[in-house]
Amino acid sequence: MELAVFVLFGLAALVSAALVVAHRNPVYATMSLVVTLVSTAVLFVLLGSPFLAALQILLYTGAILVLFLFVIMLLNIGRERSSGARSPAQTWSAVILALLLAGSLGRLVWDAHKDSEAPPLDATFVSLRGLSEQLFSSYLLPFELIGLLLLVAVVAASWLARRHEEDEPEVAAPSPEDRP
Repeated sequence: MELAVFVLFGLAALVSAALVVAHRNPVYATMSLVVTLVSTAVLFVLLGSPFLAALQILLYTGAILVLFLFVIMLLNIGRERSSGARSPAQTWSAVILALLLAGSLGRLVWDAHKDSEAPPLDATFVSLRGLSEQLFSSYLLPFELIGLLLLVAVVAASWLARRHEEDEPEVAAPSPEDRP
């Protein structure tokens, strides 16, 4: 039963993550991200970490994605416009980078199966105390850098949205004198 739940939610996470990248409509992409995060929360429960699952649901899905949807709707971001034909160099670069990514992921999977002597998950590893000790000692710098990166991304998105509004010429309504 546990394997069936893992396969079901693992596939749901993979498919919805692919839809996040593939959708041209940002609202649908954000809703696909909700499915991805909920599926990931179920996988955390299967790993024996209900606290991380609750954080995933409450913090990421509940708060951050609601903020994303608010910003998307506030900025009135519509459907992505096609920029025209792609150059052959762009297509080949994308293919080469996709192959490099697939090779890297394959190597990680191969190494994980080769060294399958992973330590068992115990209560100290997945508990709130163990998680907080790791987060605020070993991983404090990456934790702070991610927060800074998110702040910079929000400021940059706001700046780009305002700059785009300033570049658009305003269309004035015709005055009564201009009407025939």
